[in-house]
Amino acid sequence: MLRPGAQRGLLLSSLRLQGSPGRPRSACGRQGEENAPLSAETRWKDRAETVIIGGGCIGVSLAYHLAKAGMKDVVLLEKSELTAGSTWHAAGLTTYFHPGINLKKIHYASIKLYEKLEEETGQVVGFHQPGSIRIATTPVRVDEFKYQMTRTGWHATEQYIIEPEKIQEMFPLLNMNKILAGLYNPGDGHIDPYSLTMALAAGARKYGALLKYPAPVTSLIPRSDGTWDVETPQGSMRANRIVNAAGFWAREVGKMVGLEHPLIPVQHQYVVTSTIPEVKALKRELPVLRDLEGSYYLRQERDGLLFGPYESQEKMKVQDSWVTNGVPPGFGKELFESDLDRIMEHVEAAMEMVPVLKKADIINIVNGPITYSPDILPMVGPHQGVRNYWVAIGFGYGIIHAGGVGKYLSDWILHGEPPFDLIELDPNRYGKWTTTQYTEAKARESYGFNNIVGYPKEERFAGRPTQRVSGLYKILESKCSMGFHAGWEQPHWFYKPGQDTRYRPSFRRTNWFEPVGSEYKQVMQSVGVIDLSPFGKFNIKGQDSVRLLDHLFANVIPKVGFTNISHMLTPKGRVYAELTVSHQTPGEFLLITGSGSELHDLRWIEEEAVNGGYDVEIKNITDELGVLGIAGPHARKVLQKLTSEDLSDDVFKFLQTKSLMVSNIPVTAIRISYTGELGWELYHRREDSVALYDIIMNAGQEEGIDNFGTYAMNALRLEKAFRAWGSEMNCDTNPLEAGLDYFIKLNKPADFIGKQALKQIKAKGLKRRLVCLTLATDDVDPEGNESIWYDGKVVGNTTSGSYSYSVQKSLAFAYVPVELSKVGQQVEVELLGTNYPATVIQEPLVLTEPARNRLRKKNGKDKI
Repeated sequence: MLRPGAQRGLLLSSLRLQGSPGRPRSACGRQGEENAPLSAETRWKDRAETVIIGGGCIGVSLAYHLAKAGMKDVVLLEKSELTAGSTWHAAGLTTYFHPGINLKKIHYASIKLYEKLEEETGQVVGFHQPGSIRIATTPVRVDEFKYQMTRTGWHATEQYIIEPEKIQEMFPLLNMNKILAGLYNPGDGHIDPYSLTMALAAGARKYGALLKYPAPVTSLIPRSDGTWDVETPQGSMRANRIVNAAGFWAREVGKMVGLEHPLIPVQHQYVVTSTIPEVKALKRELPVLRDLEGSYYLRQERDGLLFGPYESQEKMKVQDSWVTNGVPPGFGKELFESDLDRIMEHVEAAMEMVPVLKKADIINIVNGPITYSPDILPMVGPHQGVRNYWVAIGFGYGIIHAGGVGKYLSDWILHGEPPFDLIELDPNRYGKWTTTQYTEAKARESYGFNNIVGYPKEERFAGRPTQRVSGLYKILESKCSMGFHAGWEQPHWFYKPGQDTRYRPSFRRTNWFEPVGSEYKQVMQSVGVIDLSPFGKFNIKGQDSVRLLDHLFANVIPKVGFTNISHMLTPKGRVYAELTVSHQTPGEFLLITGSGSELHDLRWIEEEAVNGGYDVEIKNITDELGVLGIAGPHARKVLQKLTSEDLSDDVFKFLQTKSLMVSNIPVTAIRISYTGELGWELYHRREDSVALYDIIMNAGQEEGIDNFGTYAMNALRLEKAFRAWGSEMNCDTNPLEAGLDYFIKLNKPADFIGKQALKQIKAKGLKRRLVCLTLATDDVDPEGNESIWYDGKVVGNTTSGSYSYSVQKSLAFAYVPVELSKVGQQVEVELLGTNYPATVIQEPLVLTEPARNRLRKKNGKDKI
């Protein structure tokens, strides 16, 4: 069987020897460890445009990209030597695959850079591209591959589902007994992390960056003008911005500026074998193998194999002492003690799948620290609450991310906006609710779930609930399936007695389908209540508040007592955010955004306020206020029982906002509903949520009031053709192609951000448009990001989708070329490997309640 070889003890001793290079051998061999030219090491600068802290592959990549793009005075400070930390011992896997959308672009950019880096810098990088195969041994895994294929068609990435015969041809050492299919990415492979980093460093120096090491940062002192004093034993340096790319030291750097970054060091092991005759006899390198049920990766390493498992959350090991006491001061290029017993079930799975492993000797076991964020994704971008402090931290897969993230961050820093949308990497997705206990629980879960099936609408339950529960959590938790939204628990769907209450994720319609239909009917025919407390909520006031908002938003500023929907655009005219803006009293505003956008939007608003010198007070009141939504044809009747305020249509108009008493509870009521039906959002003190909920539910008994969740709300908003930020609009889209023309006032006097860019976009004409599609499917509905086909080619993508309970068909938003955007146009939507016919329809599918009212008054009819 796979067994430790005679060299194991000696090898591990040398690997743990402090100060020793101690790097596992690469398939291509190391190219040496030459230091930078003496002039690069002895220079010092008193001023820098950007100071990057951390000399792993991420930090060095950013230095390379900034310097190459022309930024002067780029300085990288590394506490010991380049690649110390997690980079040097990485397995070096590179893949085009990612289940996300724009992270595919990061992977793509990395691989394309690595392909040409050796030629550009003269440094050998040891890049092998034998391709990779993910293998499916269960039918549900085959479904997952089909699900991922439909999300790849509209990207540049090459990806194919291949049959078992092809898999065996490409990887002849496999036991094919259980293999049903493979997901194949040509161009995947592995790279030598040390050589990659040294090549990026050579490129950074070539273009003028200073890489200084050893130069540990001892303190970071913010100045009133937004610059930083960066202090090291060699002296201090004034920086216009700092970027924390410190790997497993990132928490220590964060503490210097008063932040607790939610990061956990995890022990990851991989095993290297000696020469295996069957591997040596092969005429070409084996593709990288990922056995998803066995939860390991396996690749060729010279004439042997390298095998790396991901243990379950019960067995994997977190380096708790580092969380409690910090990283040991001298730790750099060291490893942890290996623990073969901990990974034996994965070893046995690998031996069954690749039988030649049974006779192989282990010559090396690498057990090194990698840093995980709670959701396994890195944190990349500027940080809310600290001026000119950027992060590129939490990389569990730093090698494949390094090249693309360096380019992404460089473009953002140089051009003032991200080149494309990556809100899933926004460091501001975490907040004060992200405790150390939560972070550890989620990091364990994420590590253990590395290779589980990735379903749509997936929920992960470790670390929940956080302290950020709404007042209604204890009342509702036993009645519904909760979803996790920026630390909050929010009802997704409610179940009745006798219904299946279990969490049953699926690629097809599952146990929530019928209950959501009942909730849809509840809102359309009667009245429903929904907990909307996770909304982000900001109060803005001051003598320059109107002027600031006029600069930030493309819409006009609403009059006192009114609300509108407004968009913040980037300088290039893309949609950075969508908020509702309520003008409560002269110069005082309540701004509402989605839960996942809270600190993302707040950072942008605060930055513009500071940079423009606006005299305003901005307060985040998200945690202070609860929100209840009430919607449906009987919503007015129920609320009117509880207030003396006249709620009639002529007195409390659509998009009006008023302060009133509901029974004895003060609320700010906005007549608006994301369902498109008659409704109000009621903003109140969080401690009043239970009382307010009870009062409304009791008052609505005669009308048959009931709860509804976000799944039903999504179906309702799609039928009304309401766009959602993060789906139909984001930093990849402009508001004109998204059909938001009504909210964009190009003729308003204020020169709002993005105005000039939008004028140019409008003058040039659009290349694509957002359309609404209906499609007849069987037991599967669009979720978003599926490929749109026309005439045998992929021409666009869906953005979101659902089942329409009104017409009993699937419904989706999609971007298609302008010439295919006319009503009646036929296209196809790919779902789970099948192309379903779809038709562009006149939107909205169902008129909103205000639109029905206007039409009713105009036509003098009782019903529309």
